[in-house]
Amino acid sequence: MPKLLTLTFVIVGSVAICPHPVIALRFSAPTPKADAQIDPKLRRAATIAEERARAHSLSKCWRFVKEALVASGVVKSRPQTPLAKQAGQELVNNYGFKKLPVSNPYEAPVGSVLVYGAKRAAGHVEIRTETGFVSDFRSKTPSRRPLIGVFAKS
Repeated sequence: MPKLLTLTFVIVGSVAICPHPVIALRFSAPTPKADAQIDPKLRRAATIAEERARAHSLSKCWRFVKEALVASGVVKSRPQTPLAKQAGQELVNNYGFKKLPVSNPYEAPVGSVLVYGAKRAAGHVEIRTETGFVSDFRSKTPSRRPLIGVFAKS
């Protein structure tokens, strides 16, 4: 009974402090920048990826990002690396991308490609959008994996 009474006071007290607890939990990410030096086709790739993305992961992030890059005309041919964590190196070596001096995914410009590593897994790759991040699924938050780099084409 004392535990129930304590729990009741905590709930009532928190409602009195914040009458809309959902608002208190809402996360506000910074609005991404549209960098004029980045190829406008990358912004188109972000739009294409958003249109094709699902609500939840299909574990096909690199495939969806590749298809968006080809469909937007950013790259002429489909990248060949099988693992997402290899994407950055291939984009730099074969497609004219450059690694940007960005270490925070939220600071990545719209259209940039973010590549994440993984010790024993394929990694993850996603494109920065105006509302968040997209690969085979849409997300308001970036991947929790370690960021290898942010890549874009001028």
